[in-house]
Amino acid sequence: NADLSTLKSIYEGDFCISLRSFQGGFEYSKYNGVVSPAYQVFYKTADLCDTYYRYMFKDRGFIAKMTSYTKTFRDGKSISFTDFGNSLIPVPPLDEQERIACFLDTECASVDAVIEQTRASIEEYKKLKQAVITQAVTKGIRPNRPMKDSGVDWIGEVPESWRVTKLKYFSKIRSGITLGKTYPTGTELFEYPYLRVANVQGSYTDLSNVATIKVTSEESAKYRLQAGELLMTEGGDRDKLGRGTIWHGEIDPCLHQNHVFALRTDDKDLLAEYVSFLSDSYVGRDYFDVTANQSVHLASTNSTTILNFAIPFPPIEEQREIITYLDVKTNEIEQLIKSKEQLLAELESYKKSLIYEYVTGKKEVPA
Repeated sequence: NADLSTLKSIYEGDFCISLRSFQGGFEYSKYNGVVSPAYQVFYKTADLCDTYYRYMFKDRGFIAKMTSYTKTFRDGKSISFTDFGNSLIPVPPLDEQERIACFLDTECASVDAVIEQTRASIEEYKKLKQAVITQAVTKGIRPNRPMKDSGVDWIGEVPESWRVTKLKYFSKIRSGITLGKTYPTGTELFEYPYLRVANVQGSYTDLSNVATIKVTSEESAKYRLQAGELLMTEGGDRDKLGRGTIWHGEIDPCLHQNHVFALRTDDKDLLAEYVSFLSDSYVGRDYFDVTANQSVHLASTNSTTILNFAIPFPPIEEQREIITYLDVKTNEIEQLIKSKEQLLAELESYKKSLIYEYVTGKKEVPA
């Protein structure tokens, strides 16, 4: 926008916060520029150490105190300026502020380096998992066998005894119930739990928050999930599109909404667990990335696209071998990922505690 007159100026060293949609802490500006008039810009009027307050305004105790002031309004949560302005903050002597800031810069940089290494390690394990899956679902797990060109770029070569086919020849797919439907007065309705997009998380179903819906008995029969079906979401992040998870009947009966597809395979020839691994492989990722419909905020797919997914198609006995093999291998890698994620959580918690203890004076900077 060429007209900057409605915006607020902000300068290097200023702090910025939105009291109308408080998310946690102050943000520190490293630049001269402008911000939305919805934000408050704060600058120091005394001789203070910027870096000390960069840590203090991001301290969990400060954020918790600010959060306690939030009040819910029609357009969200906000903090009154009176509550905010009357909040007390620590003001150590300037030389002590500078010592604390210098100490935290050094200590936090060391912790951040380990955090970044841990995150990088997690990403490498995720890539390893995907590579192991891709190798198994495109090349099999039996050694020394003749290969042939699959005829599909993102599949590459497959064993000579395999076929390449489309899901639609061995699968059926259905959408779920559309929310917000109205019924004539007197219609007998029954309440059932149902799965939303938020419940389908790619490699597992998150059942920590399951909503319910009232429907007719005919609708409940039509949209009821069956154990062994592969759940896929219609829309979401591009890198997760088309990833599926097996429904094991954890809740019965349970329905699904129209943005969650339920795929059932002809298990005499094609196993849903094998398709689930395929969807998580590079083969699946490439296919759903190329075929995705992209809007401003999210990507989407549809039932026709899913059924047209060309897949490596080993004999049923070999599908079972691959599933058994991948169950073990992927579980081993997932355990390594979980241990790294636990370390990451501990490091981030340690960093928050470190900042809290020194900016509040609970611990003194070593001499």
